[in-house]
Amino acid sequence: MYISAREKAIIEMLIDRQQEVTIKELSEDIDVSSRTIHRDLDRIEELLQSAHLELSRKAGVGILIIGSQQNKEDLKKELNTFTFREYTVDERQTMILCILFESSEPVKLFALANELRVTIATISSDLLKLEELVKPFELSIVKRRGYGIEISGSEKAKRRAMSYLIAKTLKEDEFLSLIKERIEKNSVSQENSISERLLHLVDREKLLIIENVMQDLQRVLPFPITDSAYVGLLVHLALAIERILVGENIEMDQMYLQQLKMEPEFSIAQEIIEKMAVRFQIDIPEAEIGYITMHLQGAKLRHHKGELLEASNLQTVMQANKLMHFIEEATGFELLNDEPLLEGLVAHLKPAIYRIRQNMGIANPLLPSIRKDYEDLFQLVKEAVEKVFPELQIPDEEIGFLVMHFGSALLSSKGERDLKAYVVCSSGIGTSKMLISRLQREIPEIVETKNVSLFELKELQIEERDLVLSTIYLHDFPREYMIISPFMTPEEIKKVQLYARRQMLIKKVAPASIESDSTIEEIMKKMSKIHLYSGAASVLLSNFFLSSYSEAMTAKQCIGEACIELEKQEILTDAEMIVNAVFEREAIGGIGIPGTKLALFHTRHEQVLKPSFTMHSLQKPVTLKAMDGTDIEVDQLLLLLSPSPYHEPGLEVLSLISTMIIENEKSIELFEVGEEAIIHTYIAKKFEQFLYEKTN
Repeated sequence: MYISAREKAIIEMLIDRQQEVTIKELSEDIDVSSRTIHRDLDRIEELLQSAHLELSRKAGVGILIIGSQQNKEDLKKELNTFTFREYTVDERQTMILCILFESSEPVKLFALANELRVTIATISSDLLKLEELVKPFELSIVKRRGYGIEISGSEKAKRRAMSYLIAKTLKEDEFLSLIKERIEKNSVSQENSISERLLHLVDREKLLIIENVMQDLQRVLPFPITDSAYVGLLVHLALAIERILVGENIEMDQMYLQQLKMEPEFSIAQEIIEKMAVRFQIDIPEAEIGYITMHLQGAKLRHHKGELLEASNLQTVMQANKLMHFIEEATGFELLNDEPLLEGLVAHLKPAIYRIRQNMGIANPLLPSIRKDYEDLFQLVKEAVEKVFPELQIPDEEIGFLVMHFGSALLSSKGERDLKAYVVCSSGIGTSKMLISRLQREIPEIVETKNVSLFELKELQIEERDLVLSTIYLHDFPREYMIISPFMTPEEIKKVQLYARRQMLIKKVAPASIESDSTIEEIMKKMSKIHLYSGAASVLLSNFFLSSYSEAMTAKQCIGEACIELEKQEILTDAEMIVNAVFEREAIGGIGIPGTKLALFHTRHEQVLKPSFTMHSLQKPVTLKAMDGTDIEVDQLLLLLSPSPYHEPGLEVLSLISTMIIENEKSIELFEVGEEAIIHTYIAKKFEQFLYEKTN
């Protein structure tokens, strides 16, 4: 069957919508006249009828496709089997980039025109626009008469552009579905379809191997990852293997690579690369491990609080705090005590800042919706980012992700609720959190929500939950669920409210369970965790002291004296070894806190017997490298030590110290010039508040 690319675009815009779309909106999005849209709709109506769907046209309201979800899904699959008379401008330009990236030698202008069935003049016009598109990736399109056309730039830049192209064009669930089809060799898509062409950038057999390796590793990962992050990782690995096999290797700044080696995700990345090297029988450069580490850092659904202890994170914590303070001042909402928001921002900002500094680029397919639906918040976050990061050019795509984090926090509310729900969302942590917060705000019956990925769904005992909500179609799902968009429309909110209230009636009529909410084992586990929290806090308070030295000394001499004293107190067993460990960590990255006279020295080590936080005042300031790379004068050395290994509640308490230091200007001033008794009392009260929150 024949269908135009424009007709396909209109159907794709309408088929997942739950409320009417106006002719004006369609004409603006597709960039054609309203008359053209009306003409296309006549033909689309015939096509929908053959698919057992109906096109509803309401004057003054808009257009809507009506029919069962199954029929809609069947039509979406069938669209890929149709023969297209033309490509849209965006599709054609994407095809041109795919062809240029695939080719190892220049491509002739007439060959492009012939393959895409357009004139040479059209291709020339497309190339002018593509030159602007690839410029931010530090790439250029070279055109020479008699030579042909090729993309010029570094291997890193080409990889960035290819990853961006795939992420921009394919949704996560679509990408995963296409991978599965290609692996199983049963794809029904045309060979020259845009999706297939994108997947030609990587080989089917290699995708199968990478998928197998990643599925094995995902089962043992210490944290869950979003579908979007999983797709990003797959794309990076697939492109990396393809490019290495043709002799193209990627490079990374050695200083930054050394910092990444200290991160907990580096060992996981190393395992991934080692498995890939064995399976493909190739040597993979160490820089690849660094890039996989960055993917994993941005992939976590939950950020382990103990990791905020790391000095490499402290600078990011300060920046996140400043962003939160700016938005709190502008909106009047209390945000500075919002721990989930802080953790989410730190987890996102750390890899994002590196991406921006390396001009890596990132796709955010939800950006148009975010800018439209959260216009005021988008502008506020943009202003906050410009103030906190004056030296960086933060793209709107990154602003959009930050808006989702803040939107999640601003939408949060408390109330009487009784229902539980799974939320299946493939768009990533920011979208999921915002959707979950909005559900809790708009549907007061929901007491608890759990975000799950496509991969986790099969493993779950779904009967435990009362509602199942999804942003994507769930193939062969055995029980009732409702499809909603990541940004719920008013109509969708009403439908979910009805769904929830119907489930509430079922719940109230059902016989009450004789089992208690918590088992004895669960209660004991909670009590044990509280014991670990209070135990760590008690040890830190008992062993805290502030020492001052009468003679001038270096930072290393000062830390050495401090460790000798701690060895006498049986906090650690080998002072010299701990000093070396502390300064090995200091050599990798700055430990001075920017804008202060403070330096935070820290380490985790098996020779540390108990957690410890102490302060040491120098008679004469010393110059040290700060976390932002500048040199600052420091006269107050803070020493934070942790046993290794150490339980997570203890790491969380240690992390609290590092964040309370930089909580605000008053806390910084207190640690710079405060007396021992005052600082001791301040820490104690912070611990008391922390334990109260944990036990309540």
